[in-house]
Amino acid sequence: MIFRINNLRSKFIVVCLLPLLWLCVDIAFDNLGSNPVQALHIRLGDWSLRFLCLTLAITPIQTITKWRGMADYRQLFGLYAFFYASLHLLGYLLADHALMWRIIGIDIIESPYIWFGVLAYGIIFLLALTSPKWAKKRMGKTWKKLHRLIYIAAVAAIIHYFWQLKGNLAEPLFYSIIVFLLLGFRVLVWVKNRQLTKMMIPTGQRVLALAEKQGVIQEAPRKQR
Repeated sequence: MIFRINNLRSKFIVVCLLPLLWLCVDIAFDNLGSNPVQALHIRLGDWSLRFLCLTLAITPIQTITKWRGMADYRQLFGLYAFFYASLHLLGYLLADHALMWRIIGIDIIESPYIWFGVLAYGIIFLLALTSPKWAKKRMGKTWKKLHRLIYIAAVAAIIHYFWQLKGNLAEPLFYSIIVFLLLGFRVLVWVKNRQLTKMMIPTGQRVLALAEKQGVIQEAPRKQR
């Protein structure tokens, strides 16, 4: 069973590299259209956003199917989102501006949509950096809080996508719907878990806690020695 899971994971690792192979073939045969640099940016950014959506989709799938092994694929897809986002950034720095930092600085100042891209990439970078198991153990509860920022990264990436396009907005709108549906699912699960937690508290304790909160019952004073 473990061998099958590892074999499936290995296949996923190879499949996730196919978009890059496809892009390299199109570059080699000059199939990127009249504006190859822009096509390079969009395709790498698209795949980063797609893997980000797949990462967010793992928790709903895991909740519905009760398959705990999905957590391994969440890490895998998250790392590929970082991988394609890094290529997207390198394409901007190298292919678009040839590492001319003065022009890059001016472009960042004059193009506010880049700020959202930087925010999204910064969060994804931190999540990738803290994805190993040793980081999870060392950070404890802080690890979960940090990794919840993935939703902020997704929203920032979509704003970055929307803002830079001047034409067909169908694709960023499609990703927006997916992200907000996934975020809505997480909110519903959180509300449900919160209600279940309240129901598990004994009735007497709930009444006492409510009374103390409203100031009806005050904490008993300590006995003087």
